[in-house]
Amino acid sequence: MRNLLLVLLLANILYFLWGTFQGDETGPGVEIVDESDLGPPLAVAEEPEPELMAAAGAVLESVEPSELAVSVGRSCVTIGPFRSRDDADAAELRYINDGMQVGRRSPAGRIFVGHWVQIRDVPSRDEANRMLDVLREGGLSDAYFVQTDDEGMKISLGVFGDRDRAERMELEARSLELPAEISPRFSEGTLYFVDVGLPQGRGAGEIVERYGEEMVLLRGQATCPE
Repeated sequence: MRNLLLVLLLANILYFLWGTFQGDETGPGVEIVDESDLGPPLAVAEEPEPELMAAAGAVLESVEPSELAVSVGRSCVTIGPFRSRDDADAAELRYINDGMQVGRRSPAGRIFVGHWVQIRDVPSRDEANRMLDVLREGGLSDAYFVQTDDEGMKISLGVFGDRDRAERMELEARSLELPAEISPRFSEGTLYFVDVGLPQGRGAGEIVERYGEEMVLLRGQATCPE
């Protein structure tokens, strides 16, 4: 009996020592946390009031689609300058009928008239008459004498809208050993520009084909209609 008690006592001591040196292990369980350790409660946003939703919808519905597109950066094209108001009116009406937003501007400025073929710096009236005789004998009978305060005496062989025709006239005069040259001619007047807002997905190819590259401004050079 005494030996049995000693064995039980020794077993308890060994169990106590085993429990003391056994490392802590993580296992399933429940941890109690104080609510104050979680921080302030989260604020949950409420749904927008129906009145505010209706007001926002009314603002968007009151704006025409074309106006809204311009305000968010739609592509624009400027056509011009036109020499006459009638030509600008026709272009404006064409794209209004296509459902585009269109505006027109009429600033004052220099209007390109054409390519001027002339013989400049003629030294005297006698020399001018001699040149005119040479030109008439060579078949260029439309030439005439011009004298201005700022440029002196010269002979005009004509103003041409087509560059090729102007170059042919220049070559004909030079073939007669006369120093003809080409210069642009301008006049002061009103310029007409038509600004077109392109709908999304529509390019400017048709406009460029109709009016030519020299009459169409694109991207950063164009002005959007107001």
